[in-house]
Amino acid sequence: MRVHVISDIEGVAGIVKRGQAGGDLPLYQEGRKLYTEEINAAVRGAKAAGATEIVVMDCHGAGGDYTFNSLIADMLDPDCEFVIQSEWTEYTAFLEEGCDAALFVGMHAMAGTADGVLSHTVSGQAWQSLRFNGTLVGETGINAALCGQWGCPVVLVTGDRAVCREAVDLLGGGLTTVEVKEGLGRFSARSKTPLKARELIEDGAKRALKDLKAVQPYVPARPCEIAVEFTTPDRLDEYRHRRGVEVTGPASLVSRGVDWWQAWSAFYF
Repeated sequence: MRVHVISDIEGVAGIVKRGQAGGDLPLYQEGRKLYTEEINAAVRGAKAAGATEIVVMDCHGAGGDYTFNSLIADMLDPDCEFVIQSEWTEYTAFLEEGCDAALFVGMHAMAGTADGVLSHTVSGQAWQSLRFNGTLVGETGINAALCGQWGCPVVLVTGDRAVCREAVDLLGGGLTTVEVKEGLGRFSARSKTPLKARELIEDGAKRALKDLKAVQPYVPARPCEIAVEFTTPDRLDEYRHRRGVEVTGPASLVSRGVDWWQAWSAFYF
């Protein structure tokens, strides 16, 4: 069984403040350790469920050379391999080769979620909303669509209560979720201890991988229309001249394609 672990840092137990998610300061270095150990818990669970190949992909944009490179390599479980990508969603080789299931660890809720810890979509400063064929989605939806493009189901999502709720709404009741904290606001939470969270994640990964048909791959309808609303008009400038982009308002655009991947690639890269 081939398992893809796709991860972010904001949904990790104990991580609540911006300083824990970026910047080369003690808080961030602590956050990296908490993050890496939750990945290890998912890897242990996957191995217990019979996974023979596990590839971890860090999707946290921490800034600078830490972007998609927040995991502490020499702390990672030796039975996994890990990817350091240059651009988010650019690494697809493992999915293209055929992947049985994906585990999402440390996920956060979409922009505008009141009880979502460190909630945002792609950029906390620039993106206000994202829709696939009219459906409001966050980063869980983006990563799920990436997996779904190659027929890979997402069977586990871990993070705060808000992202677990968001994931079930999008992917269905067969999804296994592990709630490691409850948001009390964007920068406050009631959290499980790291040791307890790892125990729950390991068990959740093991349970989720016992039934690979519990969740269907997430495939937005074809053809696909992706709509983005930015926080201010100047945030649109980065994208307005990319191929396939139609500017639909002072701070909004639409990208269309025969499928999600074509529509996403047309403006994001």
